[in-house]
Amino acid sequence: MKSRVILALLIGSSITLSACGKTAKGNEVAADEVVSAESVVDAAESESTAVAESDTAESSTSSKKKGTHSGKKTDSSSESSSGTLAYSLSDGESISGGTYDAENEDESAIGAGGTVSASVSGAVINKISGDATSPDSSSFEGVNAAVRAYDNATVTLEDCTITAEADNATGVFAYDGGTINISDSTVNVTGGGAGGIQVAGGGTLYADNLTVTSASKAAIRSDRGGGTMVVNGGTYTSTGTGGCPAIYSTADIQVSDATCISENSRAVIIEGKNSVTLENCTLSGNDQSTKEGSIKANVLLYQSASGDAEDGTGVFTMNGGSMKSSIGAMFYCTNTSSVISLSNAELELSDTGEFMIVSAGRWGNDGSNGGNCTLNATDQKIEGTITVDDISSLELNLEKSEYTGAINSSGQAGNVSVTLADDSTWELTGDSYISEFNGDTGNIVTNGFHVYVDGKELV
Repeated sequence: MKSRVILALLIGSSITLSACGKTAKGNEVAADEVVSAESVVDAAESESTAVAESDTAESSTSSKKKGTHSGKKTDSSSESSSGTLAYSLSDGESISGGTYDAENEDESAIGAGGTVSASVSGAVINKISGDATSPDSSSFEGVNAAVRAYDNATVTLEDCTITAEADNATGVFAYDGGTINISDSTVNVTGGGAGGIQVAGGGTLYADNLTVTSASKAAIRSDRGGGTMVVNGGTYTSTGTGGCPAIYSTADIQVSDATCISENSRAVIIEGKNSVTLENCTLSGNDQSTKEGSIKANVLLYQSASGDAEDGTGVFTMNGGSMKSSIGAMFYCTNTSSVISLSNAELELSDTGEFMIVSAGRWGNDGSNGGNCTLNATDQKIEGTITVDDISSLELNLEKSEYTGAINSSGQAGNVSVTLADDSTWELTGDSYISEFNGDTGNIVTNGFHVYVDGKELV
């Protein structure tokens, strides 16, 4: 756990992880969700429109490890605010090895609540069957998760294999002041309506060197009430379609030295006043959104009006590492304010050649649901077109950076300010229409094209 402690010290502040937004029934608000002109979710799509089939094979009852340690309840009567624990850890308990299964609805395989501090190593933990009776309780409180810590309990997991096969069964969930420290473990979630590792309601989760696979919702996610999450190392893969990103944030997420993959969705979604910070990570997304009017993009910053994310500025920060978009734009900001900061990141665009779209979309009130984005690039190469619609704005700041592309090449639209430091360049790939320019026009390489400021030719 030394790496976790060092990472936390380096960060210097608590990191909150967030979850995907919910519909009224508790399903995550995907990037394909529709919101009416009254800013009410009329029709929502789960984070994954295709629910993975659960394995049907059950472990034999002889494999269960119940009641073999002191201080345990040997049935499913250990209750939290809702839900039960098949095996309830007691304060000071340290378990090595064994198999822990949960088969009943609203039942977690192992966990703790209250003023309990316990550890588990080398265990096999299975949520075999028993769906959650309430998707809200599953997403907001962790009911039915394979591993659950709540109500100020602390659970440390090392070298464990965790499987969740039931519907609405998250792999590992910290809730309501609960803390989970998990390292060198595997988490595989195959049931529908649940993600890999998660916090909500003020939970805390530190993850080191995990292999997490989620078939329905984000591999790294949180939900209503947020919490704290620091992820260091490992591989985190989301395999579902629709809104099944590698990372879904309705709080603040810090991920370092990790590989994050979304096989059929966006790489990252940030909702409302929340953030994702990436340090030396490798990301890839493949947005397969199918909703009518959906704008495909690798990173979405938006506000869904679901009520799970506070209004405010969404923040995406990427230092080092690489990110690949297989389809659509690299960034899309809509119905919210956002700040994107890039430094020494390798960005691979899709064949569309789009770098950023800032525009109205399917969320918010028509006429006031544009995006307002600030993009700060330091020691960064950027390529691709940028489009800002007439109810949106962009502030582009380049320092020690190179931008190759065109802004609003089809004509004057939204409010766009470009600032070039003396050590930065802008190489045009088409005519560009902006509202403000700061810097030396000698740092603009025209290639026969022109920059227009408020309709007047600058170069």
